[in-house]
Amino acid sequence: MDALSELLRVVRFSGGVFLEANFRGPWCVRSQIQPSDCGPGVKAGGGLVAFHYILDGRLQVSVGKANPRSAGPGQLILLSRNDPHLLGSDVALPPMEARPLIRKAGEHELAHIDHGASRQGGNRFVCGYLATTMRQHPLLIALPALLVADLRGRSCAEWAEASFRYAAREHATHRPGSQEILSRLSEMLFVEAVRGHIEKLPGNATGWLAALRDPPLARALGALHARPGHPWTAEELAKDACLSRSAFAERFTKTVGQPPMSYLTRWRMLLAGQRLRESSETIAQVAATIGYESESTFSRAFTREMGLAPGVWRKERAD
Repeated sequence: MDALSELLRVVRFSGGVFLEANFRGPWCVRSQIQPSDCGPGVKAGGGLVAFHYILDGRLQVSVGKANPRSAGPGQLILLSRNDPHLLGSDVALPPMEARPLIRKAGEHELAHIDHGASRQGGNRFVCGYLATTMRQHPLLIALPALLVADLRGRSCAEWAEASFRYAAREHATHRPGSQEILSRLSEMLFVEAVRGHIEKLPGNATGWLAALRDPPLARALGALHARPGHPWTAEELAKDACLSRSAFAERFTKTVGQPPMSYLTRWRMLLAGQRLRESSETIAQVAATIGYESESTFSRAFTREMGLAPGVWRKERAD
């Protein structure tokens, strides 16, 4: 399994679609997804990603003082850290607040915005989210704050719009399993956007995503992810990467942004968090699974990396 798939398997997102918007004429709104927009039972204490999938028309999006970006049909606007942002036919227009424009969901439909008196074609898009309970999610840290992904021509393009229409019906009827379906649909589009971003990274790019495109580092990450409980050393990882120890350590640190052993510790804690959340294993058993002989040593490392002691972390996730 590749490193990206393994990370998504361990640190899963809860996702969904909650709003369909239709704007006509000149418009600009200020927007930010709130935890209350997420589905029932979704916890967003770690990270919240907002996205807008464009169905019709072209619009602009801007975050902070950065230059506006343009997006059209078949493109996905991804806000990796859910920053406040402007959306509009022209983001230089005086913005309105988006939330007062939202009308609650009716039967067999999403909540919606229908704004503007013009008869001319406008902008239509759906809004959704991806949430994780993991603080400092490695993937969200690696992504830019604003990403506009062109899904046209990718394998998902043929079913994306139909899937969102289906998701709307599932969301409104509250059928058993609908939240899981929405989550998987959102995650699949998210993965496609991330893959497209990796493919377009410049040759001198750094970060975790850039490491996935570097064959020696990708081999080392794959080996580390496949056997997290192994007593890895930098020398052994360098061997898997087919590099000398010094060359591997320098290349890994420069690209990923942290030394190999620091990355290993972080990955082990992510795995430990998954097992604490999803299994009934004791803390000592979880520690042993990821390579710690001492429960106390593991507990200190987990608290340092995750911000909570293992027992407290498990209880909060159970609640």
